[in-house]
Amino acid sequence: MRFRTLTVLAVLMSVTTCAQQSPYKYPEAKKSSQVDDFFGTKIADPYRWLEDSDAPDTRAWIDAENVLTFGYLNQIPERERINTRLTALWDYERYGVPSREGRWYIFSKNKGLQNQPVIYKTASLDAAPEILIDPNTLSKDGTVALGPMSFSEDGRVVAYSVSAAGSDWQEWHVRDVASGQDLPDLLKWSKFSGATWLKDGSGFYYGRYDAPKDGDLLQAVNKFQKVYFHAVGTAQEKDVLVYERPDKPDWGFSAEVTDDGRFLLIYQTEGTENKNRIFVRDLKDPKGRIVPFLDGFDAEYAAVGNDGDRFYVRTNKDAPRYRLVAIDRAKPEPASWTAVIPEAPGKDVLDGVSMVNNQFVTNWMTDAHTTVRLYARDGAKLHDLALPALGTVSGFSGKRTHAEGFYAFTSYTYPTTVFRYDFTTRASTVFKRPTVDFDAAKFETVQVFYPSKDGTTIPMFLTYRKGLAKNGQNPTYLYAYGGFNIPSTPGFVPAMAAWLEMGGIYAVANLRGGGEYGQAWYDAGRLKNKQNVFDDFIAAAEFLIRERYTSTPKLAIAGGSNGGLLVGACLTQRPDLYGAALPAVGVMDMLRYHKFTIGWAWKSDYGDPDTKEGFDLNITYSPLHTIKPGTKYPATLVTTADHDDRVVPAHSFKFIATLQAAQAGLAPTLIRIETKAGHGAGKPTTKQIEERTDVFGFLVRELQMTLPESFGKR
Repeated sequence: MRFRTLTVLAVLMSVTTCAQQSPYKYPEAKKSSQVDDFFGTKIADPYRWLEDSDAPDTRAWIDAENVLTFGYLNQIPERERINTRLTALWDYERYGVPSREGRWYIFSKNKGLQNQPVIYKTASLDAAPEILIDPNTLSKDGTVALGPMSFSEDGRVVAYSVSAAGSDWQEWHVRDVASGQDLPDLLKWSKFSGATWLKDGSGFYYGRYDAPKDGDLLQAVNKFQKVYFHAVGTAQEKDVLVYERPDKPDWGFSAEVTDDGRFLLIYQTEGTENKNRIFVRDLKDPKGRIVPFLDGFDAEYAAVGNDGDRFYVRTNKDAPRYRLVAIDRAKPEPASWTAVIPEAPGKDVLDGVSMVNNQFVTNWMTDAHTTVRLYARDGAKLHDLALPALGTVSGFSGKRTHAEGFYAFTSYTYPTTVFRYDFTTRASTVFKRPTVDFDAAKFETVQVFYPSKDGTTIPMFLTYRKGLAKNGQNPTYLYAYGGFNIPSTPGFVPAMAAWLEMGGIYAVANLRGGGEYGQAWYDAGRLKNKQNVFDDFIAAAEFLIRERYTSTPKLAIAGGSNGGLLVGACLTQRPDLYGAALPAVGVMDMLRYHKFTIGWAWKSDYGDPDTKEGFDLNITYSPLHTIKPGTKYPATLVTTADHDDRVVPAHSFKFIATLQAAQAGLAPTLIRIETKAGHGAGKPTTKQIEERTDVFGFLVRELQMTLPESFGKR
């Protein structure tokens, strides 16, 4: 795909029409007469045909767009140098956080340039590890990836899932850990599901959907999820239906067996809003039924452990920044709860809780970075965990009976390092520290705070080379997400290490709509408040320009998925503000996003465009519908993939076709369409490096960057 010749490009362009007077002759995209009526407002949708990604006309258009894009990219002389440097930066051993499963320690490892990480087992931390699951053997091009996995209590068997070409669809397998051999079990049509075992290891619970009708795997709406029990060694047809709600098609489920093996908990969600119910079944009662436990659907509830009928639950009920409470199963009403760890004063968010060594290990978010605090079972604070720098802790593993745990720490210039924590000595030691071809000492991260349009203070991390001159000439990559209660916290990314070496500033803004400051921060960036998110991002760009970190010709904005929506909206609202825009796998059609796969679940953030209120809201910022013909738009490179069944590629297809037709400026508006890839999870290393090479090559050209002479030289 990437090495089509310029001769092919010339032939293709000779038979296409020019959308406007520009150096770029965009492939012709026919316009249909499709018009929809939204509550009396007529909305044209001339590129509706691009929603059928397998139709011959669409495939021809995809091919033509890729030829144009790669013809452009192939002319960038710095691209090869960038690719070489990215490959070197990616080529280091990366470890996942270990877990103890029966007599085994289990962890993931990528030797460097493997397309997928490999799962290893070892009987002790100082023994030579053995391969347990190597997904690189499942496909020649590395496009089959591992998904969630779950071990039986004794560590004897593991249920693991795989997905192909980036799809959200999972197939479950069962493997004997000692021998490394698969059992005959094969479970299909699972999506958005983990697995949870009975205490005796005889089988596990998982979630699945009915098989898509007419083979429409990548676009059909996903509703009516069900919970099943699979007994090891039996065919999927014999799986027992445990729970379904045919009267509630939008309800999603996940199952969890408590550590003591006594209870089955079923979590019920509706969409992506942070609210849920919990149902419970007493597994010791042969006649036990699934009954409501926390049934108000008024907050988020997560059980982190239990002592018999007494459950420890992290919740934002009456605590917007979360707290830990003890709830008796027989008296679940809030008036009967006991506070264990109260909501913190100030702005700290209780981001996560686990039980290890019979203690509560808590992750707190403080201005979008992590603090770890340990508490006794009665809620008495024990001590804080010492961390290497301002950054992010993830994956604290360990069971309630363990006296050790493992966690990962990372920051923008601190490659992800795995630590072992000894609860007896209260000491952390390095389990695996990567050796990366990157001189972190040359760079620094600062946190700044700036005012948004309405005066709200927004935090932002800036990482750059020490001694940076604030002269307005620094190429800057401004990234954000701003949605679904998901925070953007510090983390090391090989590609961004290359960007720093290229002389760039890496800016990450913590917008409203994320989870950085709890429920109120999230609510301030969704539904009727969604414009706040765009205002926050625009204000970040204005701050960077005002403070002379950069200037419009040197500023690129970037984001993916909901962040792609962010970039698309800000691109159309302030096209004068940026030198380049990089919307990735974005939600661009806010009037039809709910018509595909799991899109309907996002109504909790975006509203329902099939209602008058939702339509009136979404039409104001929908990137597809706010493109104005005759406008000078900045250089834009849209990225998507043909197997994305989370945000279907039609969003990006229709957006770029409309943008190309509207572009009145000389800047390119291009789309890069990856094949055999999806929304991002499980993308092979080779494809990640290729995509970053092309994105940075695009920026070098459009931001008129001159690479430092030292770039790529060690």
